[in-house]
Amino acid sequence: MCRPTYYTIAYEINPWMSLKRQADHARALVQWNQLYRLLTRQLRVRVQILPPHPGVPDLVFTANAGLVSGRTVIRSNFRHPERQQEEPIIERYFKRAGFRVVRLSSRYDFEGEGDALWLGETLLFGFRFRSDEPAHEELARILKARVLPVELADRRFYHLDTCFCPLGASSALWFPSAFDRYGRKVIENLVADPISVSEADAKRFACNAIAVPASATSMGGTGGRAVVMQAGSSTRLRRQLARRGFRLYPVDLSEFLKAGGSAKCLVLRLS
Repeated sequence: MCRPTYYTIAYEINPWMSLKRQADHARALVQWNQLYRLLTRQLRVRVQILPPHPGVPDLVFTANAGLVSGRTVIRSNFRHPERQQEEPIIERYFKRAGFRVVRLSSRYDFEGEGDALWLGETLLFGFRFRSDEPAHEELARILKARVLPVELADRRFYHLDTCFCPLGASSALWFPSAFDRYGRKVIENLVADPISVSEADAKRFACNAIAVPASATSMGGTGGRAVVMQAGSSTRLRRQLARRGFRLYPVDLSEFLKAGGSAKCLVLRLS
């Protein structure tokens, strides 16, 4: 995670961002701290902090920094120049932390865990708005894993993690309309227990949730049954999660929604 010390709406690179609708910085800091305390104190997740830097307000959205596999990180190649300034900061941090840093070909845009999410041993790769489809072949070669590309079809859901959230090896939240027809078929064939969310829940970034796996928690934690999600989800969605044994932890991240991000955008999984 990265503290929102310099977080602001400084440009417009997705449909949610507007220079006319600024984030309240003090409130954003309170909301980020609430998420951090929920993860570290209540759910007992071990969190490393990427130091914030001036001039890169979206560094707070660490999910886009890259994709981590073991002690290797595949660093992002950001599409927009505004975010390309984050790349040397990210690379320097991971090298100092002892990770092997790998870059994809500069021909391809790739925005890390924002567009690449594991479901069991398979990596689902979202492309079109921020990441390029051919990048999935390089990811498969580096990771020696099956990588399935799915095309995003709604600009509001410009990253995979805004419309898809693995909850384990067999279940996931998703907003079907965010994908093209082929992408929907891929997900329907891949996910044994897909939980579709309504458009209203999708617009509240319900799919941009954090499913806390047992491996991320210390002894006594809630394991893989915890889901951290933007507050305000529908009764229907809450009931669907409860029936499957998930415990929902709502948190208000409304100031980050103004930039097109919520809980998952604010974290990058390191293991």
